[in-house]
Amino acid sequence: NSGVVCLLRPLLLDVVPSIRQTTALALGRLADYDMDLAEAIVKAGILPQLICALPEENRYYKKTAAFVLRAIAKHSPQLAQAIVQCGALEMLVICLEDFDPGVKEGASWAFGYVARHNPELSQAVVDAGAVPLLVLCIQEPEIALKRIAASTLSDISKHSPELAQTVVDAGAIAHLAQMILNPDAKLKRQVLSALSQIAKHSVDLAELVVEAEIFPVVLTCLKDSDEYVKKNGATLIREIAKHTPELSQLIVNSGGVAAVIDCIGSCKGTVRLPGIMTLGYVAAHSENLSMAVIVSKGIPPLCVCLIEEHEDHIKAAAAWALGQIGRHTAEHARHVAVANVLPALLDIYVDTRSSEDLKMKASIFKALKNILQKCTYLPALEPLLHEAPPNIMKHIIGQFSKVLPHDSKARRLFVTTGGLKKVQEIKAEPGSLLQEYINTINNCYPEEIVR
Repeated sequence: NSGVVCLLRPLLLDVVPSIRQTTALALGRLADYDMDLAEAIVKAGILPQLICALPEENRYYKKTAAFVLRAIAKHSPQLAQAIVQCGALEMLVICLEDFDPGVKEGASWAFGYVARHNPELSQAVVDAGAVPLLVLCIQEPEIALKRIAASTLSDISKHSPELAQTVVDAGAIAHLAQMILNPDAKLKRQVLSALSQIAKHSVDLAELVVEAEIFPVVLTCLKDSDEYVKKNGATLIREIAKHTPELSQLIVNSGGVAAVIDCIGSCKGTVRLPGIMTLGYVAAHSENLSMAVIVSKGIPPLCVCLIEEHEDHIKAAAAWALGQIGRHTAEHARHVAVANVLPALLDIYVDTRSSEDLKMKASIFKALKNILQKCTYLPALEPLLHEAPPNIMKHIIGQFSKVLPHDSKARRLFVTTGGLKKVQEIKAEPGSLLQEYINTINNCYPEEIVR
C-alpha cells in the first residue's frame, strides 16, 4: 500500500551486489505471503529485471532470484505462466547447471512449483531442458537437493503418460529406485511419490518401475516409522496392482499382500487408504488373486476399517474392497459373510448420518450387492432379512430362492428361525422379480406350512 514494490524495482539494478540480493529477498518474501502481492510484483514488471543479468550474478543472488520465482509460481497457474512468458525457465536451467548445490536446490524448487499446476506448464519445464539436469541433481550427495529434485520429477510426471515417459527416458527410474532404502524419511517420501506418479499412467510405465527391482525392497517402507513413507509406499504398490493380474500376481509372490495387510492394521485414517485400495485392486483381477487376499487374512482388517474409521471415503473404499473380494464365487462370498461383514455394511447403509453422502451410499450398496449375489451361506443372510431395506432385500431373497429348493436341512432351519414367516410379510409387486423369488421359496413347502 505504501508503494514499496515500485521503490524496490530500481534497486534490482543497483551496482552493489548485496543491495540487489537483499532487494530480491524482500520481493520474494512479499510474493510468498499471498497471491495479491505476487500479482502486484508481476504487474510492476519486475520479473524481466530480476532475471536479466542472472547468469553473471553470484550464487547468493541466484538462490534469492529462484526463491522469488518459486514464491510467485506457487499461487496459481496464471502466475506460473507469467514466469514462463518472461523467459525465467531458461535462466533457471542455467541455475541447475551451477556448481553450488544451494543454487540447484532453489532452481529445482521453482521448477516444481511451475510444473505442479497443469500439463501445459509441466511441458514448458520439459521443453526448457530441465529434466536431464533434475535427474543429475538426484545423484548429488546433498540430501536437501535430492529431495527437491525428486519432488519436482514427481510433479512433472503426474499429469500425463507422455510427461512421465520424458522423466523415464532421462533415466530417472533406476536412480529413484536405489534411494528407496535411504535412511532419510523426507527423501523416501519424495522418491516413492515420484515412482507412483510414473507407474500410475500405464501398464508399460508400471512394468518399467517394477523392472527396477523395487520388490521386495519397497515393502520395508510399509513398516517405516514415518506415516507418509508408509502411505506413499502403499500408494506405489496400489498404482502397480491396479493395471493387470500379472502385476498383482507379482505383488502377491513377493509377499506384498501380507505386508499391505499388516500396514493397514498398524495405522489409522488416510494412511490406510492406499493399502485398502491395493487389496481391492488385487482381489478384483481374478478368483485366485482374491483368494490370495483371503488366505493372507485380509478380510478382518478391512472390516475393522469399515467399523472404526470416521471418514466416509475410507469406509467406502473398505466396502468396495470387500465387494471385490466377495464377488467372484460362492466360496469367496462365504469367507466375507463369515467375517460378519454383511451386518456392518447394512448398518452403514441404513444409518441416517451416512445417507447424506450419495457416493458413499452407492459404494456400500454396490458392495452389498456384489457379495449377496454370490453368497449362498444362509446363516449369514438370515439375520439381514429382519433389517434390510427393500432394494437390498430383493438380493437376499433371491439367494434363498436359489439355495432352498436344493437343501432340505436349510429348508427346515428357514422355518424354525422365522425366516419363512418374514418372507410372508414382504409386500412385493405382482409379477416382479421379488414376487418370483418369494413364489419359488413358498413352492419349497407344503401349503399349510406357508399359511
